[in-house]
Amino acid sequence: MTAIIAYALLTLGRLALGGYFVATGIRHYLMGETIADSLASREVSGAPGVVLGAAAFQVIAGLLLAFGLMVLIPALLLFAFTVAVSVTLLNFWDLDPSAERDAAMNGFQQNVAIAGGLLVAAASAL
Repeated sequence: MTAIIAYALLTLGRLALGGYFVATGIRHYLMGETIADSLASREVSGAPGVVLGAAAFQVIAGLLLAFGLMVLIPALLLFAFTVAVSVTLLNFWDLDPSAERDAAMNGFQQNVAIAGGLLVAAASAL
């Protein structure tokens, strides 16, 4: 009975975490121009392609994670992606105290929690 409950919890966690990335990837695709403009203002070259590639990656890796397929690989790749995005785009430490800084800090903290969940998902696949 305990194994069934553990499996159900693990499945629900993967669905939630993977579903988050699927939804975020779709949202980033739909908001592509706005996000690309933001990246371009940070001097990211090829910003529209970066947005499209990142959105596709999030959807594909999120689906793999959600459905429990090759969990270790998408979990670790999404972990690396989340850390990289957090450090480069949510760099609240470079901002003066403001609502923008607070929003960046909140996003960074949320991404730390998501990254932790991805590590748990990766560990569960070992």
